[in-house]
Amino acid sequence: MAQTARMASRREFLHVTAGVTGALTVGACGSVRAATPPGRSSGPTPEPPPPPALPSPAQRAWQDLEVGMFVHFAPNTWQEQEYDDRSTPLSALDPDIDTDQWVDAAAGLGATYVVLVAKHVGGFCLWQTETTDYSIKNTPWRGGRGDVMADLAASCARRSIRLGVYLSPRDDAQGAANAGRCATPERQAAYDLLYRQQLTELLTRYGPIVELWLDGSSVVPTGDLVQRYAPDAMVFQGPQATIRWVGNEDGFAPYPAWNGLARADAATGIATALHGDADGDVWMPLEVDVSLRRPNWFWSTTNHRNLLSVDQLLEIYYRSVGRGAQLLLNVTPDRSGHIPAEDAARVREFGDEVRRRFGAPLAETAGRGRVVTLQLPEARRVDHVVLQEDLSGGERVRAYHLEGLVDGAWTLLGTGSAIGHTRIHPVGPVSAAALRVDCTRSAATPMIRRLAAFDTGAAPPPTWEQPAQLWADDAVGAWADGRCDVDLTRKIPAAAQYRLRFVGAGGEDVSLSEVVLTLGGARQAHLVRPAHGRRDVLLLTIPGLGQPIVLRARVRGAARGTLLLQRR
Repeated sequence: MAQTARMASRREFLHVTAGVTGALTVGACGSVRAATPPGRSSGPTPEPPPPPALPSPAQRAWQDLEVGMFVHFAPNTWQEQEYDDRSTPLSALDPDIDTDQWVDAAAGLGATYVVLVAKHVGGFCLWQTETTDYSIKNTPWRGGRGDVMADLAASCARRSIRLGVYLSPRDDAQGAANAGRCATPERQAAYDLLYRQQLTELLTRYGPIVELWLDGSSVVPTGDLVQRYAPDAMVFQGPQATIRWVGNEDGFAPYPAWNGLARADAATGIATALHGDADGDVWMPLEVDVSLRRPNWFWSTTNHRNLLSVDQLLEIYYRSVGRGAQLLLNVTPDRSGHIPAEDAARVREFGDEVRRRFGAPLAETAGRGRVVTLQLPEARRVDHVVLQEDLSGGERVRAYHLEGLVDGAWTLLGTGSAIGHTRIHPVGPVSAAALRVDCTRSAATPMIRRLAAFDTGAAPPPTWEQPAQLWADDAVGAWADGRCDVDLTRKIPAAAQYRLRFVGAGGEDVSLSEVVLTLGGARQAHLVRPAHGRRDVLLLTIPGLGQPIVLRARVRGAARGTLLLQRR
């Protein structure tokens, strides 16, 4: 959840929870190879082993939802700020909450699920909880008998929209800090009981839950409850996380945005897109969260000036859903309990334009193999192509060429790396009689779920290929011009073995040479080695502290990028 300038952003929120911080610009350029010779058939290809990371059926179903709506509503809606300071008397909270209107807005947006912030960090609860008096039951709304979660569940059911919930582990009213950490073992034990009861109430009273947010991770043990009451729910952050935060609150995913990551990164509970790894062994797709009144998540009397335009929302769509990530757009009610008319109209305009552009393809097909061809009924104007992989076999494509049959000759229209769940690839425009995707590199036989051609009559956002700024808690440095020279002294807290990964700024494959590790200025060749089967990962053994630790290397494949350090 994004914050105002006076408040901590999620990256600072996680920094308090987890440790060091860093940022990286991840680019949008894919690998480029020579164009496919005209007339070349796909032919049989050898079947290499499938990629190690595979989604669960629940993850695949969630990724098909593509767009959701976030709802933030709490006492700080009355306080002109992003965090509740508990200064608003509950007797002053008597809105006319209309969850049918919220869900109408979600439907106009094209959202297939709604995530309600049932408890934000201030601790105020929007349902009839038995755990605290700081809740909706002690307001005048419906004589204290109102339940926002129940109303929203009914509204969603009427529109066949799925329901998710955000339950903040941090709770200022209960003295629980980031991740639900308390000052003493006794207070921790008491808060664990309270939080577990709150989660049980939310998971058992309101029907199926599609997504659970544990923002900032959680030290409260809840895995057994999720497994018992919501085994198919996607979990955002925490030890049982099945989806990842993208790593910014701008609305942009990187390209490529790989669904896989290393098991050690997944286990942290706060991995971001920066940890994406095409060869990772855990499947954990990305969710991009952004507010319609960016950067504010709660309504105020002044932030209407931040309302995103349709063009800005389209930019977000191309750079989130169009890069294979999920989009969760926050649309916040005002003090009346209604989404402001201008906000509701804006998301409907945006949804209408997405449906206009991508609702009806000229033609589409699916196929298996290196080359999949789409024959059009006749030569047609094409300005966008949408690609999807069948993710039941994992994310297999590593690089592709997109080609069009233009005036009888196959012509290169564009190149890319990841396809994943969805890749929106603007082209031309061109007049083409056929299209084909040639998967020039893949981890196993490509399985193309969708190759679709569109004539939208509209240009893509001019920034559709731009990189995204990302954050990760374990980023420790960067390299430029193919040279790495990083001082790790303050990044290494203990004598131990560490894993140092080099991530190219455009998701490129990188390799290392001329690696030198020095401790106290002396070379220590025996303390650094490449990880098995990896050209982009080093294993460092640090026998002791108290002296400068410096690593130098030449990096090939990417001129710039960042380094991620993790204790093994």
